[in-house]
Amino acid sequence: MIPIKPISADVAAALDHSGPARVATTYLKPGALSLTALPPLSLYVHFPWCVKKCPYCDFNSHEATGAFPEDEYLSALRADLEMALPLIWGRKIYTIFIGGGTPSLLSAAGLDRLLSDIRTLLPLDGAVEITMEANPGTFEAEKFKSYRTSGINRLSIGIQSFNPRHLQALGRIHDGDEARRAVDIAASNFDNFNLDLMYALPSQTLDEARQDVQTAISYAPPHLSLYHLTMEPNTVFAKYPPNVPDDDTSADMQDMIEQETSAAGYQHYEVSAYAQPKRQARHNLNYWQFGDYLGIGAGAHTKLSFPHRVIRQARYKQPKSYMEQMRLGNPIQEEKEITRDELGFEFMLNAMRLVEGVEVNMFAERTGMPLNAVERALNEAEAKGLLYRDHKTIKPTVLGQRFLNDLQEMFLAD
Repeated sequence: MIPIKPISADVAAALDHSGPARVATTYLKPGALSLTALPPLSLYVHFPWCVKKCPYCDFNSHEATGAFPEDEYLSALRADLEMALPLIWGRKIYTIFIGGGTPSLLSAAGLDRLLSDIRTLLPLDGAVEITMEANPGTFEAEKFKSYRTSGINRLSIGIQSFNPRHLQALGRIHDGDEARRAVDIAASNFDNFNLDLMYALPSQTLDEARQDVQTAISYAPPHLSLYHLTMEPNTVFAKYPPNVPDDDTSADMQDMIEQETSAAGYQHYEVSAYAQPKRQARHNLNYWQFGDYLGIGAGAHTKLSFPHRVIRQARYKQPKSYMEQMRLGNPIQEEKEITRDELGFEFMLNAMRLVEGVEVNMFAERTGMPLNAVERALNEAEAKGLLYRDHKTIKPTVLGQRFLNDLQEMFLAD
C-alpha cells in the first residue's frame, strides 16, 4: 500500500500548466471518500486486432483484413500513456497485461518498442509481472523467443480445447496439433504461463471435457483458467445458439474440473482460476482485490483511486476512432466518479470471486468507507449461508461460490 501524502502548493502549481495535469489536480480536491492509502497499480494495454472474430467473443476485437497499422497504433499507445502520467505521478507499476484481440500478431520489433516505451515512462517494480495473451494460431518459435528477450515473463495462451471438432465449432484458427505445439513452445521459453480452456462446448461430453483438462494438466502449466462457455449478447452464438450441454452435465463438468485440478496439486483460488502453489495471476488478483489499473489502447478501461474519490475511464473502442481521438489529444470516451452507493457493490462484485475472499480491513482501504456501509447485505448473505466472515476474513461459502451471482447482487442495493 502507498500512504497518501498531501499535495503541496508548489507541486499543484507545477502540475497546473498542462491539460491532463489540470484534470489530475481536480481529482485531488476534497470529495466524498477518505482513503488512507492507494492500492497497487497495474497497467493494461489493449491490442484490438485478431485474425478472425470467434462466434462466442464479446471482447473489443476486430478482424485484421490484411496488414494493421502497427507503427501508428504503437505511437498512439505511447501518447496515451504520456497523457495519463499526471494521474499516476509517483506510483509504481506492479503488473502489466497485454491483452486483445491477439497481441501475438505484433512483430518482435513492435513488442520490443512497446515495452521500451513503457519502461521509459513508468517506474516498474523489480519483480514486475508482464503477461501477454497469445493465440496458438500465431505461434512462431523465434518470435516468442524475442518476446521473452524483450521482457515478457508470463504468457497466457488461448487454447480453449485440444479437440479439433470443438475448436472448429468455436471458430478458432488453430487445430489440436497447433495447440500442443504452442504449449511446447511456451514451456521451452517461459517458466510462467497460463492455459485458457473452455468447457460446456457445443455437443461436448463429460469425457471429452475431462480429456481436455487432463491434456492441459499433462504440460504442468503453472496456471489454468477454465471458463464455462456463455452466450454473450451481440455475438454470433447469441444470435444462433449452438447445442450445448444441459445444466446437469455442465455441473458434472465443474465437479470433474475441481477433482482433476485438485488431484494434480492446483489450488482453486478464483471462480475460473487454478494455480500451482504461489503461481496465482498477480495482475488478475489486483483486479479481484479492487486494486487500481491504468488501461491504454482502444476500448481499454481504467480504475484509479485518489484520496477522496475513485474514478473510471473508457477509451474509444474502434481502433480508427481511438487513433484519431488520440491525435486530437482526447482518447477518453467515458469518465465517471464511482459513487459511495456503487463502491460497496463494486468491491464485493470482485472480492467474492476469490475462494478465500479478502481481509476485512481491505474493504475500508480500497473504498474509503467503513464496513458497516454494507452491513445489511453482509448479514443477509451470512444468514442464507452464502458468505462466511469473522474478525479477519470475508469469503464466499461453497454454496456462495455456486450461486455467486445471487451473492453479488445482494450488495447492489447498499
